[in-house]
Amino acid sequence: MDMSMSSGTNMFQKRNMSLAEAFWYIIAGVCGLGVVIQAVEFYKARLRLRRRAASSVEFPTKPSNRFLASWATLTAVVREASYPQFYVPVRWLSWMTPPPMGRIAALLIYWAIVIYMMTDGSIVIDYNFYERLGFRNAWVTVMQVPLLYLLATKANVLGLLVGVSYERLNWFHRWVGRTMLVTASVHGWHFYAEYYKAGLVEDMIEMMPMIKYGLGAWGILLWTLIVSFAPIRQRCYELFVLQHILSAVLFLWLIYVHVPDYARYNVWFAIAALCFDRAYRTVLLVWQNIKFRVDRSRCQGGRRIGHEAQVRAVGDSITVVTIKDAHFQWRAGQHLYLWMPRLGLLEAHPYTIACAHQLPETCICNSIQLVVRKHDGFSKRLHAYATKAMAAGRRPKLTAFISGPYGMPPRWDIYENVVLVSASTGASFTLPILESIVQTRKTICTKRVDFLLAAKQDEEIDFYVTRLHELIESATEVGIELSVHIAVTRGGKSAEREVKGRALSAISSASSSASGVAEAEMSEKAIQTSREDVEKSAMQPRRARVSTASTDSHVHYLDCRPDVEAFIRAPVEAAGGETSVIVCGGKSLVARVRNTVAALSDERAVHKGTGAQGIHLYVEEYCF
Repeated sequence: MDMSMSSGTNMFQKRNMSLAEAFWYIIAGVCGLGVVIQAVEFYKARLRLRRRAASSVEFPTKPSNRFLASWATLTAVVREASYPQFYVPVRWLSWMTPPPMGRIAALLIYWAIVIYMMTDGSIVIDYNFYERLGFRNAWVTVMQVPLLYLLATKANVLGLLVGVSYERLNWFHRWVGRTMLVTASVHGWHFYAEYYKAGLVEDMIEMMPMIKYGLGAWGILLWTLIVSFAPIRQRCYELFVLQHILSAVLFLWLIYVHVPDYARYNVWFAIAALCFDRAYRTVLLVWQNIKFRVDRSRCQGGRRIGHEAQVRAVGDSITVVTIKDAHFQWRAGQHLYLWMPRLGLLEAHPYTIACAHQLPETCICNSIQLVVRKHDGFSKRLHAYATKAMAAGRRPKLTAFISGPYGMPPRWDIYENVVLVSASTGASFTLPILESIVQTRKTICTKRVDFLLAAKQDEEIDFYVTRLHELIESATEVGIELSVHIAVTRGGKSAEREVKGRALSAISSASSSASGVAEAEMSEKAIQTSREDVEKSAMQPRRARVSTASTDSHVHYLDCRPDVEAFIRAPVEAAGGETSVIVCGGKSLVARVRNTVAALSDERAVHKGTGAQGIHLYVEEYCF
């Protein structure tokens, strides 16, 4: 563009650059709004905990002044509008389920801004029509490049300002890329149309090599769009990640040689974001995996380089990984990246931390537990390694490197009622939240917790069920009402689960009884017998749907799909303050919970003069 077209660029350059600057002023305004919202939420949380500590009111999570009452009303309106989601129930088309209404609204606003900048003052039918629109959309495309790369980083500055973790912004990263494909297509098509009308297509390509680079960048955007569709991406996720990184680097180089010098600051902005992200992650990796002093008397798993990881296969699809001597803290709901060179030299995979951070007096090793569900690739190799080692009578151990923790989950202890809904290994997300609530020694607002765990087979949740029974006793000690519902939809009978429930209850109370050792031994036998029976019954037809309760009245076992709507409604209607609903599962479960919460909020006219209190929703949807 430094050639004969310089006069044309100068003609449109001032207006185009001013629009690009306005775009980033809008981004800055959104970040500023996010900071304000975080400040109000912080003030609200501190006030709730202060009122709870003072025992000055019965329901400390109710708004205590006019400002907070108005804020609660505005929040309720936004929640009711943003939570609903339409789910595509067709098995092979469920990946086409659209985003929830909140994300759709955000996309529409973003597209409205982009369309305005694409067209404002540029649609004038004259001899510069094609050139004007071509240059305008070139600027609209290149101004989005820094945003695309900022949203892709794990050390996400934008996420820090708006209070949202990088993985919860990834959906927007994908849509910004798709939007850029459209604006780049408009840019290229108008120049092509101008050259075609003048009969100069081949001559212009020969005279201006930068056109070829532009076509290459457009091709990468198109390629990324195609391979990022869920069915293709999930076929070989490790390969997708590798090619995506290479495509991102190549795209930046093609853009750099395609655009003029005065527009290259957008490329340098993106490069700076990538470099900062890589530097931050490298420092984090070194700090968490290299120790200059190792006190092996405190923790047998301590190592100078890396961590000792004990792996255990549970059933045919679950692997439990215990990482020793992690010298950092984490919050329930965060995740980390796991790298085991022996099983994948160049592979680092994200997994939710499946345990709450232990109290200093309870664990000197500060171990981390991860629950890995077997798919293809790394998780399949990990499960095979653990299974083979256990079959040979060995205790499988590996050297692991970790990076994290990542994620910015909200506070879970500032709500009166907490409802936790999870499916299968989604309990890796919800169970640490329950642990953090019932094991804390700080002042919290939570009085009641309802926990729902659903799975197709018993083996998927045995690891979690044992820990749930242990937590019931802890909840009783701190005065929290804990109700657990476990639903297994295939391969088991309610009576067998009741036996397992008695056994696990015996284990959780063995430490406080004089005959605890004998009871624990009998309980282990009962669990083993129950597990064997469940595995046999998996091959038998399902019987009538039955609901039973174990010896512990706080644990209920179901042989059918749970009624999620009824499960959420009960604690919401019983609450005198705000309720938090947390769900982790697949698209179907997430959509049901979203729509249920939105409908309940609308039905009860939350914070609209009826006295009904707010319903907060936090969604963690597992996918890859």
